[in-house]
Amino acid sequence: MESLDVLIIGAGLSGIGAGHYLRAEHPARSFAILEARASLGGTWDLFRYPGIRSDSDLHTFGYEFKPWEDREAIADAPSILAYLRAAADEDGLGPHIRYHHRVVRAGWSSRTARWTVEVERRAGPDGPAELVSFRASWIFAATGYYRYDEGYTPVFEGRERFAGEIVHPQAWPEDLDYAGRRVVVIGSGATAVTLVPALVRGEGAAAHVTMLQRTPTYILPVPRVDRTAIRLRKVFGERRGHALTRRKNIARQRLIWVLCRKYPAIARRVIRYLNRRALPPGFDLDTHFNPPYDPWDQRVCVAPNRDLYRALAAGKASMVTDQIASFTETGILLRSGEELPADVIVTATGLNIQVLGGAQLQVDGKPVSFRETVVYRGLMLSGVPNLALAVGYTNSSWTLKIGLLCEYFCRLLTHMDEHGFDTACAVADPEMATRPLLDFGAGYVRRALDSLPRQGPRTPWVMSSSYHDDRKLIRRGPIADEWLRFTCAAADAAAVTAADGSPESTATGRSPEGTPAHSSAEKTATELRQEAGA
Repeated sequence: MESLDVLIIGAGLSGIGAGHYLRAEHPARSFAILEARASLGGTWDLFRYPGIRSDSDLHTFGYEFKPWEDREAIADAPSILAYLRAAADEDGLGPHIRYHHRVVRAGWSSRTARWTVEVERRAGPDGPAELVSFRASWIFAATGYYRYDEGYTPVFEGRERFAGEIVHPQAWPEDLDYAGRRVVVIGSGATAVTLVPALVRGEGAAAHVTMLQRTPTYILPVPRVDRTAIRLRKVFGERRGHALTRRKNIARQRLIWVLCRKYPAIARRVIRYLNRRALPPGFDLDTHFNPPYDPWDQRVCVAPNRDLYRALAAGKASMVTDQIASFTETGILLRSGEELPADVIVTATGLNIQVLGGAQLQVDGKPVSFRETVVYRGLMLSGVPNLALAVGYTNSSWTLKIGLLCEYFCRLLTHMDEHGFDTACAVADPEMATRPLLDFGAGYVRRALDSLPRQGPRTPWVMSSSYHDDRKLIRRGPIADEWLRFTCAAADAAAVTAADGSPESTATGRSPEGTPAHSSAEKTATELRQEAGA
């Protein structure tokens, strides 16, 4: 069984970032990055639908430590994937990444202060699976927030009657030919807003694309190229220009967020004005671009270089706001009685949220229920020792938060080294009121709230959405506080083992003979969980 200091789960944007910070701040620590798929990149390697791109600028969506050098700030997936591969190569992460390794379960033993992680390993994507185990002092879960094997598709009445093709963007067929065909895209989120103009662009374009939405979303026209960033790079050089551009864009994101949350009526008027300017005269703005909620109650989408508006103005695409009554043999029947003809239907209807990539956790033999935990500093879970969970921002660039969390994680390891600790566990006040993890109205979030960890009413238990606040708390704040308990369980366990000869615990958190994998010589993680009321 391989034993490591840190086991990173996931080789996407967050996992590659975590690998960089570990190499830079703790070069002597051993680590591996387990990736279930055949290549790194996460989202940017998984999704293959036409036009897939970022919603955020890559100067902030990319890493602080690696400047984004491409001309276009709103980048497509191949460009982002090339950037991630270059980052991994520059940090020498290749030998650390284990592909076709899917984590199934992990068990923490307070006796040994170690995780035992059971992993399905395959020789290739279609090869037989064998179960292997790793031991690690820490798990850094960079698994993202959704299921990779399937997206969310609601039940559509009459779906089986449709004679054409039905595809979900998360499983886009490489051989799908939509050239000259009528396409209906169901959805109003970022994927739909990206797909519609892409499907009518260039050779092989669809004959016509209809964006069918039940509820409108806020959409902002943005430039694909950040000309200020280019000028800053020319004047100050790559590194300094990158830093200045990040500061500028972080400030802009914060300004937009504050405007939308504190002055929603003004924000609505501004967005409406921008949409009216971008859309052709006479377009029904009130029906198709007037959401019944405030900006940033759900994610605000972007249209780089007005691509969606241009497709609508050219008549290559149209927008319908209605509800689906049923699928028919030739298209979709709407509640209004109108029927949309279609040869291809794309269900851009969202994701299935999943914590830790679906892996099961146990602490000293007791299963961990995520909904009974509370997030600590946006990184750890109450009652779960030596586990870091990387979750980025939903209201700005995801990676801004990930970078801060990686910095804090490395600072935490340094603190534990300096004081001789091997276990860190956040303990929440059992009387503390909690609320849902995300104050976000997107459908895929609402569907999953009951299965997610909770957040508290105050720092450090709040899932902050402010980079400004997090920078003070996570980057500059002290490591030790009244809620984070440090112990040296391994030393106590070693003494007990020497005295009674009892074996190490297994991945289930119990010894092979079935005796509890801890002793009275230490305060176990289970006892800490009981203190937290978990």
